[in-house]
Amino acid sequence: MQTDKQEKQPTMQAQHSEETAPFGFREVRAAEKHGLVQTLFGGVAQNYDLMNDLMSGGVHRLWKSAMMDWLAPRPGMRLIDVAGGTGDIAFRFQDRGGGPVMVCDLTPEMLAVGRDRAIDKGRLTPYAGGGLAWVSGNAESLPVADRSFDAYTIAFGLRNVTRIDKALAEAHRVLKPGGRFLCLEFSHVVLPVLDRLYDAYSFSVLPALGQYVAKDRDAYVYLAESIRTFPPQEELAARIRAVGFERVSYRNLSGGIAALHSGWRI
Repeated sequence: MQTDKQEKQPTMQAQHSEETAPFGFREVRAAEKHGLVQTLFGGVAQNYDLMNDLMSGGVHRLWKSAMMDWLAPRPGMRLIDVAGGTGDIAFRFQDRGGGPVMVCDLTPEMLAVGRDRAIDKGRLTPYAGGGLAWVSGNAESLPVADRSFDAYTIAFGLRNVTRIDKALAEAHRVLKPGGRFLCLEFSHVVLPVLDRLYDAYSFSVLPALGQYVAKDRDAYVYLAESIRTFPPQEELAARIRAVGFERVSYRNLSGGIAALHSGWRI
């Protein structure tokens, strides 16, 4: 079930210092986090999409479909998909009628998986002709000019950046006036009982799946921890608005297991 909610006035959580950043339940030096994230996702890149199916029972596909429904791609719409290395969002966007997509990801191994998938699917049209571009880059310092894109998406990537507010500001910078920001991310469960069941699942089943399928238990312990330390829906909405986005709103998906956040650059 989905519900639309307009932004309310949240109680802001304490911000991390400039010197440290959360990596799961650990605080690490901010300068080290992007390397830790690269190493983690580099190790699971080949099994990343399979693990998404197994972890969610395929429900992540419905969430991504809802993201495309809300975005409503159209011919000529230019998208930057951040942290989208395996191409899942980019392919869906173009299948819905969208234009060229720049896929930007911090991890080269993830981008390699996406490029291989694009080749296997026969998606060989160059970016300038309405196809795909694969770019290695950090969400906090995107290697693109101001006001370059009609839409910005990030799916299950924002909680992995070192400084969320800086990444949000970059999203605002690269969008054209009238551009759309959409973030799909694991969030905070809002239904009683489901929250406890999901917590138990996250800290027992997910690491076991990671060990069995991806041969990396620690990566999926981090996944569960990073979800718990990510800002709740209302706080994230406020932070999106704070960098300049207007008409900020969000939708809970599957009782808040995931949430879609939207904003517009005016």
